[in-house]
Amino acid sequence: MFAAPPVIEAEVFASVPAELRRKGFQSEWTHVMRHDAPTDCFLEGPSFDREGNLFVVDIPFGRILKIAPDGRFHVVAEYDGEPCALKFDKAGRAYITDFKNGLMSLDVRTGEVKPYLDRRLLERFKGVNDLVFADNGDLYFTDQGQSGLHDPTGRLFRLRAGGGLDMLLDNVPSPNGLVLNPEQNAIYLAVTRGNCIWRVPLLENNATPKTGLFIQLSGSLAGPDGLAIDEAGNLVVTHPGLGVVWLFSRLGEPIARIQSRTGLVTTNVAYGWPDRNWLYITESDTGNILRAHLPTPGRLMFSHQS
Repeated sequence: MFAAPPVIEAEVFASVPAELRRKGFQSEWTHVMRHDAPTDCFLEGPSFDREGNLFVVDIPFGRILKIAPDGRFHVVAEYDGEPCALKFDKAGRAYITDFKNGLMSLDVRTGEVKPYLDRRLLERFKGVNDLVFADNGDLYFTDQGQSGLHDPTGRLFRLRAGGGLDMLLDNVPSPNGLVLNPEQNAIYLAVTRGNCIWRVPLLENNATPKTGLFIQLSGSLAGPDGLAIDEAGNLVVTHPGLGVVWLFSRLGEPIARIQSRTGLVTTNVAYGWPDRNWLYITESDTGNILRAHLPTPGRLMFSHQS
């Protein structure tokens, strides 16, 4: 359909040190999600604070890790959970989508993790996965659980800055990563088991009319996962199983293929801080953080807006 885009080779920025790897340990998450494959860490959900530290989650072991600009790792928190993604608000508090517990909050100074939102109308979530803040402070998050083509009941929620929880979609076969377009009037939504990206328009009264398929991917052992967007509206899409991160134009045309130099499980992305031309990638199978330098800077996150 399109000519093959140019390839950008990602470099290794940092790797989980041996002393933080949980060799020989298993968890319920690794039993189900990894089929008991040896897993000493599984990094996801990269997000930068205002000081230039990169935070990531370690799903099977309930850890939040901080990576300093020089690549050194620190354990910020460890708790009974399965954290999948993390984003900051303007006050520097972190919010975590936890597959086991729902939405959590983290005080990065003390390492205290507390429940923030664990159910809707007395009903537990299926298993929340990823989140993103809108410019007005609304928090969008996906409720993936074990949904898929066999059970297209995954959900997309909006937690309003002023209070109130809206369910925007409830028919998604495995909703995962998400990001808003620059105009803040649509969400790009990674639909993992459908191997595609949906475009979800946002209108008043929680309406999402004409939700449609924006990009159809193919191949790999999994579908798209984490997303990011740059200042020009170009969309970054991770594609675990191929060891690839795609860069698409705002029209859905492939611009670049960013290739992992280590493993194949490229799960999530975040533009750097303060230099937003660097794109950071979690390669979960090897516990590496990769990065690639791109010509267009990432769009400024809610947490870093003045």
